[in-house]
Amino acid sequence: MLLAIDIGNTNITLGLYDGATPGPRWRLSTVHERMPDEYGLQLIGLFDRAGIRADDVAAIALASVVPPLTGTWVELCKTYLNREPLVVDTGVKTGVRILIDEPRQVGADRIVDVAAAHKLYGGPACIVDFGTATTFDAVSGDGDYLGGAIAPGIGIAADALFRRAAKLPRVDLVRPPSAIGKNTVHAMQSGLLFGYVGLVEGMVARFRAELGAQMKVIGTGGLAELIARETDVIQIIAPWLTLDGLRLIYEMNT
Repeated sequence: MLLAIDIGNTNITLGLYDGATPGPRWRLSTVHERMPDEYGLQLIGLFDRAGIRADDVAAIALASVVPPLTGTWVELCKTYLNREPLVVDTGVKTGVRILIDEPRQVGADRIVDVAAAHKLYGGPACIVDFGTATTFDAVSGDGDYLGGAIAPGIGIAADALFRRAAKLPRVDLVRPPSAIGKNTVHAMQSGLLFGYVGLVEGMVARFRAELGAQMKVIGTGGLAELIARETDVIQIIAPWLTLDGLRLIYEMNT
């Protein structure tokens, strides 16, 4: 089996693949200070619960936007799984041409998403990733990465309201009863959820004006389903798109 690992700023997602068939998938919190043994024991515990042995993992593909944790996970893969991971970086074949001013500035996860979106769904496309940041990535009909847009994520916005406004509480990111909030919590939930729906709809319209009416819209990330329920502009929900892309890129390089 292949183990795919995506190390993000807020979450680390992991998934197993038996060929093209997905297996168990997990989300962990990103903790910069955690040591290889701590993550290693956590990983082995997840495997045990799913009835997976470390020896079942024949290969590993990894993408990371957190440099301090890249080495941590490479080390634990060697120690606990006895495997050297394929780390998506310069020199790794992705099938994606990066047509922007500074290609090295693009996070590995975004390139992996582009590779997956083009292979699985075709193009042109706009990938909306609801992570720590809310990102919009433009994919040409040929699978080229054309650039994108970056906005603060919903979680960052919610945390900023709590930290910067003395009377505003922390709130769960759920749908309020109505757009017009009758109390502070519902008003915050409305502004966060429906406000980001408006952001997505507006950005998608602008991307479509540049990419063409045939542009597909793919939502990914942990909050993709929550947002997609409130708008019809997201045509495809692929919460594990990055893991799927890691599988495809591993196959390109073996």
